[in-house]
Parts: sequence; C-alpha cells; structure tokens
Amino acid sequence: MLVEKKLSELAIGHYIVDIIEQAKNYKITHACYVETPQTVATLHSKGVVSVMIDTSKTRYPKAPEDEDSTEPEAPNSGVKLKAGFIQRMTRATNIFKESKQLQKKIFHDAQSGRELDLAPVIEATNEVIDEIFQNSDALASVINIRKKDQYLLEHSVSVSVLIAIFAKFLKLERKIIHQLAIGAFLHDVGKIMVPDAILNKPGKLTENEFTIMKTHVNHSIHVIERTPNISKLSLEVAALHHEKLNGTGYPYRVRGNNISKYGRMIAICDIFDALTANRVYKDGFAHIKAFNILRHMAKDEHLDVELVDSFIKCMGVYPVGTLVELNSNQLAIVESSNPNDPICPKVRPFFNMQQHDYKPSKPMDLSEEDDFIIKGVRPDDFELDMDQVMEFLMKQG
Repeated sequence: MLVEKKLSELAIGHYIVDIIEQAKNYKITHACYVETPQTVATLHSKGVVSVMIDTSKTRYPKAPEDEDSTEPEAPNSGVKLKAGFIQRMTRATNIFKESKQLQKKIFHDAQSGRELDLAPVIEATNEVIDEIFQNSDALASVINIRKKDQYLLEHSVSVSVLIAIFAKFLKLERKIIHQLAIGAFLHDVGKIMVPDAILNKPGKLTENEFTIMKTHVNHSIHVIERTPNISKLSLEVAALHHEKLNGTGYPYRVRGNNISKYGRMIAICDIFDALTANRVYKDGFAHIKAFNILRHMAKDEHLDVELVDSFIKCMGVYPVGTLVELNSNQLAIVESSNPNDPICPKVRPFFNMQQHDYKPSKPMDLSEEDDFIIKGVRPDDFELDMDQVMEFLMKQG
C-alpha cells in the first residue's frame, strides 16, 4: 500500500518510491530504502517535506538484544518464529500509523462526498489480521499509545484492532473476522459530518446537541452503503455499534435478539476504547475501571453479559501494553499475559520510581519472581509520555 509520510515519520526500513512535497526541485533517481538516519538527513537538506512509501516492502528491524527474539526462517520455509517484544512493537506501531493515515483519507473523502475506495481498507485490515494471527499482543499494546488530539482518527483503527483480537479469541473464521474489522474501521466515518463544536465539546452535551451527535451513525450507514463491494456484515456491525439490548440505543432502537452477536461485539469494543482513550479534555479510565463499567452496563441490559465476560478474559486482568507498579519500586509494561496465573503476567521494567528516571532492564515473568504487581497505573500518574516510554523501550532493542 502506498502511504504518504512526513520526514519526521520515516523509520529505518521504509521503502521510498517518490517525493510528494518539497521546497526545492530535488528528484530521486530510483526507489530506495531508508538504511540509516543519514538518508532522512539528506532528504531534509534537499528541502524534502514528505515522501511516498510502499508499506508492502517495509523491512522491519531485528531486535538482537531482546531475549525473546528469534531469527526468522529462510523465505518460503513455511515456518514463522515468534519475534521479540520490541521487534513486534516496532512492526505493530508502523501498521497502526499507516492505518491512521488511511483513516484520515477516508474521513476526507467522506466529507467531500466521494465514494470510499475499499481496496486500501481491505489491504490495511488484512495486514492487521495477519499481525494478530501471528501475535496479537503487540497491536494490543499500540492501542495504548495514543495522541490526545487524534482521538477521531485513532478510535476507529483501535476498535477495528480490538474486534479482530476479540473475534480471534472467540475462534471465528478469518473471513468473518476480516469483514468485522472492515466494518469497525469504517463505523465512525459519519462523525466527520458532525459539527466540531459538538464532536469535541468537553462538557456534557445538551439534549439537542446529543440528538445531532447521534446522527453520526446514520451518516456512517449512508456512506458505507454507497461504498462499492462492501459486505452486508461490515455494514451491519457499523450500523449496530450504538444499539443496546434493552432497546434504548440508537439510531433504530434495536432490541434483544434482533441485535446480532457481531453487533453486540462491536458495541463492547467501541465502549471499551472510548472509556480507556485519553482525549484533549479528559484522561481515559484505567482498564480495571473500564471493565467494571462494562459489567455494570451488561447488568443494566445495555451489553451482552457473556460477551462482556469473554472480552475481559480476552484482554486479561492486566492487558498487554498497560503499565503496572511493581513492589520493587519500578514501573513496567505488560509484555504478555500468563493464562495459568492471570495476576502474574510477563513484564518489562523500564522506570525507577525512587530515582524518577528510565532504567534499562530485562523482561520478567512475575510467576517466577519474588516481585509482584501493586496496581495498574497510567502514564500521567508519573508525568510520563507513552511515546517516550515506547521510544526508550525500542532503543533497548
């Protein structure tokens, strides 16, 4: 997939095919890889602002210092070995950023009244699902690295990732998972039609404002219906994401068994992401708090009780990518869950709380250590930025 990138967004391994924006008249004679930081520095010196890259040719960096990493088999060997956490995070971060760029184009096309091009959405969601089938942990982690001012773009990508992870956990067929992911990717496209003053209002919406806000689902349905080759299932999940089992949802007040299993799934994913995401005007809830809210909503017949319990089990007591405070006065990021001992996941410490400074460390399996988790925390609790946290962790690899 061809994607435009600012120079600041380029990473080692990106494949540059052309220059998009520049201040001078520099030309590249042939497509090339970003091999070193000097490649980017040269482009900057020539006045280049942005370039086009081919994501299908991206070379993802190895992580030789990451203990969990393994050398990949030769091409076409049919064997895929598990890569290290930092390597997986690098790859997942690139996938998330590229999907976000595509989401930006989708919103622009919808706002301009143009038909959506489904082909890049199919390709992007396929790439997400490939990554999830190899290892869902990394993409689950990336969802926690969010820009407060980019909620509109990141929310739909995150919900698409969440429903794909959830559907895989429920052992649904890949074909179904892909259609769910596409529907989730497009489910909020109608929000571009809602006035900014209402869409980004920090306080509680008035009754009239909420009535206008609710029309975003109708707008989404209209846009998706006009998209060539869209599946009925993709349209279905987008249309049902705000319906509730007790019939108080919108836009159609669908009730009970008339809401499909897939519609119930996206409602859970949509609400969970909305609860946990940071926004300009509010911080997201910790995952445990969000799980409790989902359970209360299920008790009130807004959500499906069994599916909520399955979703929480899927995400884990301490979801991958979240931060935890350890008894050893360290902060750590959860790298993977431990099915046999849910309260003792595998973590990577990175921050010394006494010295209030970053500290390189090796991964720990808490089921085999004397250390233990005191509580889950948010980066803001310690004035940390998740982008800086991930940058520090990736440098270790």
